[in-house]
This record gives sequence, structure tokens and C-alpha cells, in this order.
Amino acid sequence: MIRSIIKFKASAKNAINNRTVLIETTAEDHKIAQLTALAIGLHLTEAIIPSPLPGVKPGIANIVTLYVLYQYGFKTAAWVSLLRVFASSLLLGQFLSPTFMLSLSGALLSLACLWLTQKLPSKYFSAISLSILAAFSHIAGQLLVVRFWLIPHTGIVYLIPIFSLTALVFGVINGVITTKLVKISPADDVRKNF
Repeated sequence: MIRSIIKFKASAKNAINNRTVLIETTAEDHKIAQLTALAIGLHLTEAIIPSPLPGVKPGIANIVTLYVLYQYGFKTAAWVSLLRVFASSLLLGQFLSPTFMLSLSGALLSLACLWLTQKLPSKYFSAISLSILAAFSHIAGQLLVVRFWLIPHTGIVYLIPIFSLTALVFGVINGVITTKLVKISPADDVRKNF
């Protein structure tokens, strides 16, 4: 077990005495932190890629979320996804902006979709199908926020075919990459959560 030490001041009155808090972390905790950092880095990289249409992005950070889902389970994947959204928005200076709300709504709806698929027999879902479902859910969440908050106009419906096509294409690509990553992982590290 690896020990992390955090020092903090006990109180303003007793600022001279420092207290030490020991937090027990495992190698698995460090691996999850590294994967979260990777997801944040991929999200930041994706933010600088020019997009032909606002909201059309490949979602490469979602590869990490799916990988974590297969390796560590839904709860950890949710943490990684939400930490990615919050940390990336803070680093990009978009926290609580419309861009943040779009990203958060997409992440929440795709996580809800992945949670629902856990309740169904896993033999019907591969990483590719989960990636496609998550991509469609992500786009649906974003379009709902756009329709009911940012642009309350029915013209948003005309964007559905474009966003659906990109969700399908990038969902397949990200699913194939996730499948390959899960297959090359050491067998003792893989937890069959799906």
C-alpha cells in the first residue's frame, strides 16, 4: 500500500500546530488517477481541434471512460467522466458556461445510458455497441440543452441527422479502439464488469 500525506492547519487559532492526515491509496487508485489525467488531456487536445460544426467532436476522451468501465466498473467510469468534464472546463476557462453545460449534459446522459445497459444481459453489448449508445446519448443530451435553454427553436431538429451520423461514425471508431485496448490489457487486471 502506498501512503500519501496531506498536511493542513488545524484552525486559525491554533495555526502553529500542524496535523497530518494519512490517506491510504493503492496502486489501483494511482492507475485510475492516471487514466483520469489521460481523459482530461485528450479532452483538452480535442478542444483545440477545429470543428466544421459546433458540437461535432470525435469524443476521444470517451475511449478512456469506456476502458475504465470495462476495467473498473460503472462507478469508477462515472467518476472519471465527471472529473474530466469539470477539470477540463476549469482548465479551459469554461466552467459554468454554455459549453460546460453542454459537456455535462452529454456526459450525464451517456452515463445514464451506460448504467441502464448494465441492467441488461451483457452478452448483447460489446464495447462498440456501448460506444455507439453513449455517443447517441451524449448528442441527445447536448441537443436537449440547446433546444430548451440555448436556442429554444424547433429548427434544432434539422441538426439531428448530422449529429446522428457523427455519433454513429465516432461511436464505432471509439468502440473499436476500446475493444483493442481491453484485449491487450493483462488478463489479471481485467475485471469482467460487463
